[in-house]
Amino acid sequence: MTVRVLLVDDQPLVRAGLRVLITEAPDLAVVGEAGTGAEAVRLARDLAPDVVLMDLRMPGTDGIQATRTITAHGGPTRVLVLTTFDDDEHVHAALRAGASGFLVKDMAVDDILAAVRVVAAGDALIAPAVTRRLIAEFARRPEQPARRRSLDGVTEREREVLTLVGRGLSNAEIAAELVISVATAKAHVARLFAKLGARDRVHLVIAAYEAGLVTPAG
Repeated sequence: MTVRVLLVDDQPLVRAGLRVLITEAPDLAVVGEAGTGAEAVRLARDLAPDVVLMDLRMPGTDGIQATRTITAHGGPTRVLVLTTFDDDEHVHAALRAGASGFLVKDMAVDDILAAVRVVAAGDALIAPAVTRRLIAEFARRPEQPARRRSLDGVTEREREVLTLVGRGLSNAEIAAELVISVATAKAHVARLFAKLGARDRVHLVIAAYEAGLVTPAG
């Protein structure tokens, strides 16, 4: 099945480059392009893409607000932020707005395409190094929660799994760490989605941080 992608960036050259990369992949297709957040919201509604590859800093409606609007209705469209992490202080806000992950603009082409596929499949890939930086970003924010997030209803094994997700481990790595099958690890993650109301692994990372299971120091 072809993954349908909407490109959102206020720089035409960036969109053109991304369009070439995506078009060359046999299982991906660009169905539209937007240069503003408002246009992205309209096209996401009209085209119903599988993935919106979203820049954050745009004139008018920025990527954060556009992401919040696109994901507010709980539809199948997922937002994958494309930004320069070191320079953009709003990545965590975009994730809270409903984004399913984020990419750094200078990462390898194959990694960008792989991330689009993973997000389209309903998951999110976060490298451990990026996860640590993301959590560190949360920790610096004055609006971080004063009280730790409650994990009522989460079993001890699920807490272990959540901790490992927060460290950036994949299901296969979690299975190896806990000496369980990959299917069992995946089942634990699925139950955590339901119990914590998390959209995907990105938001499980946020939950792990807010519950005090992981720290910026790792």
